[in-house]
Amino acid sequence: MAVLPSKIILPGLARKLVTEGLLGAEQAEDALEKSRSMRTPFVTYVVDHKLVTGHDIALAASEEFGIPLIDIESLQLNHDVIKLIDRQLIEKHRAIPIFKRGNRLFVAVSDSANPVVLKEIGFITKMHTEAILVEDDKLAKVIERDIDQIFDTSIKFDGSDDVDFELIEDEGDKKEEEEKDEADKAPIVKFVNKMLHDAIKMGASDLHFEPYEKFFRVRFRVDGMLKEIAKPPISVSRKLAARIKVMSRLDVAERRVPQDGRIKLKLSANKAIDFRVSTCPTLWGEKTVMRILDSSAAKLNIDMLGYEEEQKRLYLEALANPYGMVLVTGPTGSGKTVSLYTGINILNKEGVNISTAEDPVEINLPGVNQVQIDEKTGMTFEKALKAFLRQDPDIILVGEIRDLGTGGIAIKAATTGHMVMSTLHTNDAPQTLTRMIDMGIAPFAIATAVNLIMAQRLCRRLCHCKIEQSIPKPALLAEGFKEEYLPDLKLYAPRPEGCDKCGGLGYKGRIGIYQVMPISETMKRIIMEGSNAIGLADQARREGIPDLRESGLKKAKNGLTSLEEVNRVVNKE
Repeated sequence: MAVLPSKIILPGLARKLVTEGLLGAEQAEDALEKSRSMRTPFVTYVVDHKLVTGHDIALAASEEFGIPLIDIESLQLNHDVIKLIDRQLIEKHRAIPIFKRGNRLFVAVSDSANPVVLKEIGFITKMHTEAILVEDDKLAKVIERDIDQIFDTSIKFDGSDDVDFELIEDEGDKKEEEEKDEADKAPIVKFVNKMLHDAIKMGASDLHFEPYEKFFRVRFRVDGMLKEIAKPPISVSRKLAARIKVMSRLDVAERRVPQDGRIKLKLSANKAIDFRVSTCPTLWGEKTVMRILDSSAAKLNIDMLGYEEEQKRLYLEALANPYGMVLVTGPTGSGKTVSLYTGINILNKEGVNISTAEDPVEINLPGVNQVQIDEKTGMTFEKALKAFLRQDPDIILVGEIRDLGTGGIAIKAATTGHMVMSTLHTNDAPQTLTRMIDMGIAPFAIATAVNLIMAQRLCRRLCHCKIEQSIPKPALLAEGFKEEYLPDLKLYAPRPEGCDKCGGLGYKGRIGIYQVMPISETMKRIIMEGSNAIGLADQARREGIPDLRESGLKKAKNGLTSLEEVNRVVNKE
């Protein structure tokens, strides 16, 4: 703990920061003088100038003044409580009422050394006010993001918010130009267009439009994590759902059952992006989720996907086989399609006939015959596969094996001189085989056809601003690290405040974690004997095949991701 020089006298919080070693004495004195001259709260000045992080200063203030500390971003803000005071007061004092109990009003503040704030709010509301400490940077972000939407009942845009792209429609769906021009001026239309444009710009994979009882929010999934982007008024929730339905040619009047559709947006003369749209009735209205299908964003370079050298070798060996089946498994959004298309891209030569059946077609690849599955018109995976087998195929890609019909034809193709690639939804590679048996596919057919199974997950990649992390040896052993790794082991964590490159998140981009399991002769015998996933996993371990957990720990050991991120995407054994 630092000691103050005898000549320097500092008030409570500044003194606390110095004694905790977060600021130097002269640095704190200088910050005090400058914040007073700028008429800025000391806390705001220190955080804005990155002298101390918002989290550290909030912890110090909470301990110094005995005021509880909460994470404001984890709260569901009550708009009615916030509106007890006007927005000018919120912006002037950087304080937000967060909840009330009887005649007590609890106010989120970052500067607990300013009693004037609570007195003024108490005078206006005629309530007894109590302070709740929050981090200054998070408080500022919440005010900047939500204040307009809380105090305004309409969505407004100026000319700078207009987005330059057009909805690609069939000839029969086009309206008169005058009607279209008029519709495009509507605030709802501009808001939806702006959300789509922002999602593309941020590199999001999904957009969520979510109605609740007292608020409506829009979230984007960026690098696998959902992030709140906007909170339009709850009164426009039906209009937003209706606009998205119109764009995706769904039934606007039907709000009782889920619907699926597609949107195609033209961004420029040579670039268009598809959105897969899904609506679902919830308690407070229809939730709409849009998946961005941007084939130009997919990186089909096997060296960029995060395979270890041995895993890459096994995958390339499986692709070199003239027949058999390669299966990729993992949850939605784990990069299965990119892994398969990376293999297809390697095999895509002039002398090879490649056909794919997908729902939907996410990546367009010249030289590959791609079929869009459409249950409404009767074009199913099973029908597509039967057609492929009559068209002299060399390689067949099936978007997903969902049932016995599709799985049976795929197995038949793999055992009659064709290379078949497909996906399933299972937790790891060994469980894939038992899942196929559960569908009704015979064990001997699986053992004969399947050459390789690859399970995968995507975890966030640490930004270059990462910091070294210190973890006790017993904890590392409990996480699964081997004893021999510990002496030279260096683990890293995201920097709390991040940097400009990562936008303050500490992570930038994603990297794959893989379990690549070739089906050996011993495994084939185990499958035909009717063994379960546990028996296959034990055999894979005996053959030295790392599971997802081991692969994830190796990524952390190499400094590519954090242990926290590995634990988020892969369970401990």
